[in-house]
Amino acid sequence: MATADDREVIDHFGREWQTFSHREPEGEENLKRFFDDYFHRFPWQDLPPNAVGADVGCGTGRVARFVAPRVGKLFCCDPSAALDVARSALADEPNCVFISATADNLPIDPASLDFAYCLGVLHHVSNTEESLHAIVSKLRPGAPFLLYLYYALENRPAWYRMLWRLTDAPRRVVARAPFMLRLASSQLIAALVYWPLARLALLVEKAGGNPHNLPLAWYRHKRFYFMRSDALDRFGTRVEKRYTRAQMEEMMRRSGLERISFNEHAPYWTALGFRTRA
Repeated sequence: MATADDREVIDHFGREWQTFSHREPEGEENLKRFFDDYFHRFPWQDLPPNAVGADVGCGTGRVARFVAPRVGKLFCCDPSAALDVARSALADEPNCVFISATADNLPIDPASLDFAYCLGVLHHVSNTEESLHAIVSKLRPGAPFLLYLYYALENRPAWYRMLWRLTDAPRRVVARAPFMLRLASSQLIAALVYWPLARLALLVEKAGGNPHNLPLAWYRHKRFYFMRSDALDRFGTRVEKRYTRAQMEEMMRRSGLERISFNEHAPYWTALGFRTRA
């Protein structure tokens, strides 16, 4: 059952994706790079012809736009008002079917999907593992599933984790504010924190250095629009959970996935698993 925080998060993301629809033509290159960051190891070649899959928590459809042309049918699922944004953005993709539903209550037949993915969603719900198990139950045995959850920064230096703790306190305050205040605060953070640190990482890279451990280095090739959107996502969402790689792998196994592997680069943690055949 959805909690009050869950309902608030759904409302927040509906408003967030209405504000940042990611439909600007000049952002196409960044969107493709964003897609590649997550899907570069996805086994497209192993999917059956006219594969049927699900984008769980599709938001604006910014990922579905690259997936839909590769498959036979794609269920685009989201419980928020963002689904209307996705429906408009994907109007030229006749194989997209839009479903208003939460991850733990998808009206999709069990063991019917050839693949599914859920990126940046389940760390924002109260029943993460229950929702993961529900999604996996919709997969055929052997079908691939791509999952992204916020990481617990266990692969970062101590000073990096301390810096994150310092930012988490104001995040908790901002996340409880009215939406317009969340929006204004996040845009200020994007301008004063995300942009300078991302550009510093880019300068380090261009000078021949390794930007890996610099905060927000993942954004060094991203447009400011992405930073504004993600700052609202990061600082404006009331429910936020973080997982170590080991915790995430164990949860995936308990949910019925096997042959689990992780991307070795940001965004952390992105993992690929396959529904057990037993």
